[in-house]
Amino acid sequence: MFYKSKILLILLLAVSISYSAESVTIVSPQKHVPRIAFGIEKITTVLQTLGFESNVTRTGNQSFKDKIIIIGTRNNSDLPDGNDAFSQIEIDKEGFVLKSDKDRIYVIGADPSGVLYGCLELANRIQTAGALPIDLDVTDQPSMVLRGTVIGMQKPKILPDRKMYEYPYTPENFPFFYDKSFWKEYLDLMVENRLNTLYLWNGHPFASLVKLKAYPYAIEVSDAIFEKNVEMFEYITTEADKRGIWIIQMFYNIFVSQPFAEKHNIDTQHREPSPLVSDYNRKSIAAFVEKYPNVGLLVCLGEALRGTENQVEWFTKVIIPGVKDGLNALGKTEEPPIVLRAHATDPKAIMEAALPLYKNLYTMAKYNGESLTTTEPRGPWRQVHLDMSRLGSQHVVNVHILANLEPFRYGAQRFIQKSVQAMEERLEAQGLHLYPLFYWNWPYAGDKVEPQLLQYERDWMWYEAWARYAWNPWRDEAGEKAYWIARLAEKFGSEQAAVNILDALNDAGECAPMLLRRFGITEGNRQTFSLGMTLDQLANPEPYSPFPDLWLSQAPPGERLQEYAEKEWNEQPHVGETPPSVIHGAVEFADRAMQSIQQAEKYVTRNKDEFERYKNDIICIQLLSWNFYYKVKAAMDVLRYDFSNDIHDLKSAETNLVKSLDYFRELTERTRDTYSMAQSMLTYHRRIPFPGEVDGTPYNYHWTQVLPLYEEELAGFKQYVSDLESGKVDPNLRFADKDMEPYPNADYELLSDNGEYYTVEMGARVFTDEDFEIQDIAPEFIGLKGIRFSNKQAQNDVMTFRIKVNEPLRLLVGYFKNKDSQWLQVPNPDFEARANERGGFAPRVRNAAIISELPALDLHNFEYETGVYDVEMIGKGSYIILGAVPMDRKVLKRDAKRIVSH
Repeated sequence: MFYKSKILLILLLAVSISYSAESVTIVSPQKHVPRIAFGIEKITTVLQTLGFESNVTRTGNQSFKDKIIIIGTRNNSDLPDGNDAFSQIEIDKEGFVLKSDKDRIYVIGADPSGVLYGCLELANRIQTAGALPIDLDVTDQPSMVLRGTVIGMQKPKILPDRKMYEYPYTPENFPFFYDKSFWKEYLDLMVENRLNTLYLWNGHPFASLVKLKAYPYAIEVSDAIFEKNVEMFEYITTEADKRGIWIIQMFYNIFVSQPFAEKHNIDTQHREPSPLVSDYNRKSIAAFVEKYPNVGLLVCLGEALRGTENQVEWFTKVIIPGVKDGLNALGKTEEPPIVLRAHATDPKAIMEAALPLYKNLYTMAKYNGESLTTTEPRGPWRQVHLDMSRLGSQHVVNVHILANLEPFRYGAQRFIQKSVQAMEERLEAQGLHLYPLFYWNWPYAGDKVEPQLLQYERDWMWYEAWARYAWNPWRDEAGEKAYWIARLAEKFGSEQAAVNILDALNDAGECAPMLLRRFGITEGNRQTFSLGMTLDQLANPEPYSPFPDLWLSQAPPGERLQEYAEKEWNEQPHVGETPPSVIHGAVEFADRAMQSIQQAEKYVTRNKDEFERYKNDIICIQLLSWNFYYKVKAAMDVLRYDFSNDIHDLKSAETNLVKSLDYFRELTERTRDTYSMAQSMLTYHRRIPFPGEVDGTPYNYHWTQVLPLYEEELAGFKQYVSDLESGKVDPNLRFADKDMEPYPNADYELLSDNGEYYTVEMGARVFTDEDFEIQDIAPEFIGLKGIRFSNKQAQNDVMTFRIKVNEPLRLLVGYFKNKDSQWLQVPNPDFEARANERGGFAPRVRNAAIISELPALDLHNFEYETGVYDVEMIGKGSYIILGAVPMDRKVLKRDAKRIVSH
């Protein structure tokens, strides 16, 4: 259990006073591994607490007069009499049996982990009863093979002079890593919940944990820190093994350490293999396996490393050979597990290439993307899971990031249980990989409390629920309700309080999942759900790169706002989950949760400060739900206006927008002094509802920071409606050509010889090797100094230009609106971490130009400070560069209406 009652312990100590010093002998196998010894230690501790005398002896031919607890695996040849009865027990890996026979209790496991869990179960039963239990006949085993949590060896912010995911293991970056008491406490909590895997996520951990003879300069930390890192990593893995926990080190591709990059004058992150980078990584992996042979590896092939062909090569010619090199150095043949993460890659193709070379492979994929949205995953992403589950290897489901739940507490055990059932039944998975609720800020929660709250203590119910159902998701509803009421009563002091708190948590836990899946731009990390959404994002999501899997895979069948509005206008029947049904359902759940938490308050007798934080979270969820209720209604009014052209629809939208803002103001007041931030990632990756950085500084991460932006949104909408009503504006254009003046040229120089300057004007050619000419273009871009290059070269390779930036500027890049592979595609920010590194993934001007014989064009801008840069777009395919404007000249966001007719 993640929470132990001191009161219960005091009561048990009182009970123990009444006992005479009964003696209990614990009989263990002649040879037992550390995890069996750990389990026996737990039993002896409880016995001593209750006043029993206990001693531990190894099996032999001696007779025992006292009460006896006999411990071992079912195949132990040295169990005392009766061992034949256990050799035929049908239990799978990690399973156990508890049986009593007069004065003997048997703890028999399928393996050492099963023995450990059997010992923990017996210790809990002894503690609860205050005596040795009688009539024991228990058989238990896990449903999922792998049950684990993740700790991010990553930070909320990108380090100075570093890129995303680059965080060396140092005391400054990760103080908790060097705290043995932290690890003991956290690992104890894991084993109490029968969790057996712990994943450590880091971009490139090798340069903090191993030294390479071939590349001694690649190490990223000092000798003193390196020695401390080795000591701590060995301590963690040793302590974890005692508790039946397998440590898995995650890493990204295709990285090198910063000192290695500086030595060879290369980047730290690469898009394809090279002899030098491949050799360095192969040797790093080999050294890691040799140094830490019992640690698994979790591989993320996607993001920096692009293209299935490159990823297959990297996995089969670098990673797997590196692991084998490490084994050869040890003289071992037993393969350590490798987990392949299905992110920005084709896992089926990778596994088909890898399985003939390496057998101990696992796969992993996200459950609902980077949020929690549904208990009925379906569609294309479900098929990805099924394809991996049916490969013949073990498949793990990753409950990832939880961008729509942070920063509030989440204890909806009903939703969690159904989710784990779906993993097993709908996705055919065999493992769970669980993120904390505030991942990037580990180990602290976002609550503004001193001392800071530790996530694994604050979110005890989150961890315990997922672990409980990963062990057995099919527990009956009545039993589960009783279990959680007892646990909450233990925490808050009364059963009546617990009944109401559980109802509140279950109801509130429905709100964020249903609202995001129907209205969100993405289930990904770039959307901060608790900060709401703008009216434009709801009514016109296309410019914000909406992620289709959100509604095709991570939601039940239903209608998006645009589809609903069109059907409603045309009086067509609606199908599945609709916007009105969702907003009404969400506020009903939220209001019911609020009633339950208020009813609980008078019965709470313990941990009142924490209860107040529970209540505040429920209130915040209610306010956010009502904020969405009226914001969605406003969006439906705006979309109706597109069909009706009736100003009354916009007046209705204005009324709903006012109400929505009122609720957001209340939410801001509720969070002003209770939360330090709405989300744990403070970088440019956060884009929805507002950019996560302003002038390079983390911003828009708190409700107080975005409230003025929503007030500005309302004021602008009111003005627009007023101007429209008075005839001052064209209803079809916010910014018309007549309002636009040419932008000035920014000062930059092209230093590479694979391109040339041209002036943006009618009739200008946009490529050096083609006659495609500008036939029409938005007037604000005429006269800019663009760069043209070979169209064919861009189609076949990634173009890189070296430019000298003499003043901060916005580089203007045109993406052709066509999915054919010859054209560069806008990077998907849900799969490519660097997609918005310079703020360019969203279009600024849609339909910006007509170029002869070419598709329509959207214009994006990328921000550069002064300096020399190698400009490289993400991916292969052709595009155009229309020049650059000074940074202080914001490119107005509009549709220029240059529509291609051919």
